[in-house]
Amino acid sequence: MSQRIVYRGRTPASTGRAERSVEGPARVLLDSLKPLTRAPLTDPFGRDISYLRISVTDRCDFRCVYCMSEHMTFLPKRDLLTLEEIDRVASAFVMRGTRKLRLTGGEPLVRRDVMSLFRSLSRHLTSGLLDELTLTTNGSLLERYADELAGYGVRRINVSLDTLDPDKFRAITRWGELPKVLAGIDAARRAGMRVKINAVALKGVNEDEIESLMLWAHDLGMDLTLIEVMPLGEIEPGRIDQFLPLSVVRARLMDTYNLEDDAYRTGGPARYVRVKETGGLVGFITPMTHNFCESCNRVRLTCTGTLYMCLGQEDAADLRAAIRDSDDDALLHRAMDEAISRKPKGHDFVIDRRRSRPVVGRHMSVTGG
Repeated sequence: MSQRIVYRGRTPASTGRAERSVEGPARVLLDSLKPLTRAPLTDPFGRDISYLRISVTDRCDFRCVYCMSEHMTFLPKRDLLTLEEIDRVASAFVMRGTRKLRLTGGEPLVRRDVMSLFRSLSRHLTSGLLDELTLTTNGSLLERYADELAGYGVRRINVSLDTLDPDKFRAITRWGELPKVLAGIDAARRAGMRVKINAVALKGVNEDEIESLMLWAHDLGMDLTLIEVMPLGEIEPGRIDQFLPLSVVRARLMDTYNLEDDAYRTGGPARYVRVKETGGLVGFITPMTHNFCESCNRVRLTCTGTLYMCLGQEDAADLRAAIRDSDDDALLHRAMDEAISRKPKGHDFVIDRRRSRPVVGRHMSVTGG
């Protein structure tokens, strides 16, 4: 049976003409329905938290080698936040100044009835409290959901795609089918959504085709963001050797192309250059060689209600208890305040080649990619 999200608590009032003409007791009632105003969330280093990434599920129909184990054990469904609970936490962040929500996974589109969550959260776009509602996806189910996502106000999406070679794609994802992903990208573009390709740079795997991936993306009007491998989760034999500094990739591209620093920002950690010859953008996310902590405006909510203040730290806060212990959001807001007060200045990412172990034990799919 489909899960229907019913908004709990105070909902944004209409901004139509009828509301503006109401006076007296009716006006008092309407005002009481408007969202409570609370202080913005600001960490100890003066960084405003304007971006919440939400992992709606730890499950995925791929098993990418840098993201999860091939024989992953997933969380029991009873441990997951309901879609209504996710909506409640996300809305609390919006009321505290969060302007961007990104749904991730695992693969977000495998979560049953996830479209009802997009539909519900889209009310914050309509109210003007939210600037952007978006997602990161592997693209496998995008052909099915692209039109619906666009209808709920999703204007821009990220698709994770590391190679255009079918054999390499299968080796990296273990279970993925490249034609489905490409069909999903086409469907998203037809629906009017702007697509950005995210590619993890893997030494000895796809480093020889980063240029061709860039040219393909730019030819279709899509930007490309390159990401360094991060030491998260189980490190399998050979994974450390796949680390490829993006400074090397950038230098190689500069041998052929004119790269100009660009001020374009999406609210995330990428720093962009514009390729003069193609007119497209290439972003670089470099947690290992040049971290982006000084401007970090993000926190991450897992599908179990755990809030991670930093991708590269284990410290976390339990928001699930706060929402299940009380129907009133006061407890939730106190938990949010306490969590943000512990947001660190920077991460501790480092690749330990001697011990072949990650700094952070959890898989990327648990935190939300």
